[in-house]
Parts: sequence; C-alpha cells; structure tokens
Amino acid sequence: MTLDLARLAAIDVHVHAEVSCHDPEDPVMAQFFDAASAYFKAPRERPKMPEIAQIYREQNIAFCLFTVDCESGVGAKRVSNYEVAEFAAANSDVCIPFASIDPRKGKMGAREARDLIENHGVRGFKFHAIMQDCHPADRVGYPIYEVIAEYGLPAIFHTGHSGMGTGMRGGGGLRLKYGRPMLVDDVAVDFPDMKIILAHPSWPWVDESLSMALHKENVFIDLSGWSPKYFPPQIVRYANGQLKHKMMFGSDFPLIRPDKWIEAARGIGFKDEVMPGIMKDNAARVLGLAG
Repeated sequence: MTLDLARLAAIDVHVHAEVSCHDPEDPVMAQFFDAASAYFKAPRERPKMPEIAQIYREQNIAFCLFTVDCESGVGAKRVSNYEVAEFAAANSDVCIPFASIDPRKGKMGAREARDLIENHGVRGFKFHAIMQDCHPADRVGYPIYEVIAEYGLPAIFHTGHSGMGTGMRGGGGLRLKYGRPMLVDDVAVDFPDMKIILAHPSWPWVDESLSMALHKENVFIDLSGWSPKYFPPQIVRYANGQLKHKMMFGSDFPLIRPDKWIEAARGIGFKDEVMPGIMKDNAARVLGLAG
C-alpha cells in the first residue's frame, strides 16, 4: 500500500525511532532518554517502530521517521538507517523514511546517503548539531549535503534548546550553541537546492528562524518539540501571514504525541485557512509528494 495524500488528515514531519526492533537500547542513549523523559514529563519506555506505525495509522496521519546518528559526538550506537528504511517500505501507507548520518563521517557518510536514496527509498535527512557536537556549516559534513542537494531532498536541522541533556551534569556534555538557527544560514546559502527544515520553534532564538524562512526560499520551519500552547506569539503571527506556506506540523514523538499537539494547536489562534497548509499541504510540497 502506498501513501494516499487525499486520505490523510495530516503529515507529521518529526518522529523519532529511538530504539531498534532487533538490538537492545544503547546504554549511553539510555541516560539521555531518562533526562528527556523527565524534562518532557513523558513515559520513559520508548516505543518500537511497529507501535509507532499503529498509533499514526489509527489517527490517519503519515509521518517522517528517523533516528539521530550521534556516534562521534556522544558515543552512542545509532539505530540503523537501513532498519528505518526497511520498516518504512513495509509501512508505506503512513511511514516516510528519513536517515541520519553523523556529519563527521564525511565522504563515507556521503556514500551511505547515496545508497540510502538510490536503493532504499530514503526521502530526507535529519541532523542534530548539538548531539553530533558539530557546527552545522562545518565543511566536514559538506560531502553529505552535496548528495542531499543533488537529489533535491529536504534536511531537518535541530534548532534551539535541547531536551536531550537537560538536567544532566554539564548538560550531558552537549553544547547548546550548535542549536542556534543562524549557524545553518551558511548551509542554506551554499546548498540552495537543498530544502532546509529548521526543527522546533528555536527558542531562545525564535526570531532567527523566522528571519531565515523569510529570507531564504529553501528554508522552512517545523513546529515540533513544544506544545503549541507555549509557542511564542510571533510564531502564530507569521504562520498566519508571511510564512503561511513555510510552517509544518511536527510532534517530536514519542516525547509529544501527535493528538496532543493537534488538540493544543486548535486553540492558539491559527487561522482556519492556514491550518490545512500547516497540517499537511506544506509538508507534501517540501517532501515532493505534491506539486
């Protein structure tokens, strides 16, 4: 079965596959999961991919699924991109496969990216500079970006504060400075054919993301990682105006459930006429699912 846009109620562009179906939970990541669950007041147990698909299928929502490769920055074994892609292929009615490759893997990472795109149906990529301990515009990652740009695929970049590491000693060794949205601006300039999605409302640098989405044709924003009831007011103002075609629904599942995000979004002032774009239509265009 393939994804049927007309049938879908929404597309969630930000869903994490945090545990493998085959391998045990990585002990290093377990420490970060403990802290993030406390920060988000979310259940500690991480759902496996079949459970994620069931939740989204029941709600008639498609989702972009990815892991975070932070093997160099944190020393945690990643969930395989190939496992994510294989799962998505078997659940293509709701699941859109994204991949994550540590930028420090350079040309070897670029080889993996090309293989994932050409042979395994991957439709986009996820980068988390804080977890990867790498400036988004560090040239070490450019070979990977070159492959993504060649195929005109989107790349999600974490921006703003990170629940990962919050409350841990020394923040778990993570450096928040790499979450500043403006650090991605060089990437947007150097790779104009790569669609860049700035993840989250980007607090405490909200206005930087809004400025970049206004300025760069290839920059978009996903609204994941926060309940909409806590959005800074300028997010709603720009979503209702100049950036109505640039903002997309994302939950950050499993830390925020999609139904809870949608329920909160209905009460914060988004105009009725912009909600279809936020919930589905903008993502469909960025993902190449619609013209």
